Amino acid sequence: MSVIQKQLTLKPHPKGFHIITREIKAAIPEIKSVKSGILHVFIRHSSASLTVNEKADPDVRHDFEAHFDHVVPEHASYFLHMMEGPDDMPAHLKASILGSSVSIPVSNGKLALGTWQGIYLGEHRISGGPRSLMLTLYY
Repeated sequence: MSVIQKQLTLKPHPKGFHIITREIKAAIPEIKSVKSGILHVFIRHSSASLTVNEKADPDVRHDFEAHFDHVVPEHASYFLHMMEGPDDMPAHLKASILGSSVSIPVSNGKLALGTWQGIYLGEHRISGGPRSLMLTLYY
């Protein structure tokens, strides 16, 4: 088995869900020469997340954001952790619910995502800043 590992820094994104598949593929072009493998993507932050979902209809990303803001609202009276602002504790909870990594099969030089799937960055802070990803390709 061979392994390639790279770090990718994403530009700052506004709060919400953003498709980052293109940026990931551009950062690790070695995928094109892999017949069979796995790409593991890990986000190195506790207030942002990764998930795989619908890439075609932007309403899906809007609905994700609306749902998570409803389930984990800012300014909940029971939150104690407020030192970094009212969006920080909800961001930690949303990141834990969705997760910090995704693993995507690689087949014949391509990510083996479904036709309608894309990799999402869940930016849960109002101003999260640049986000660092670790990309590990196993083949």
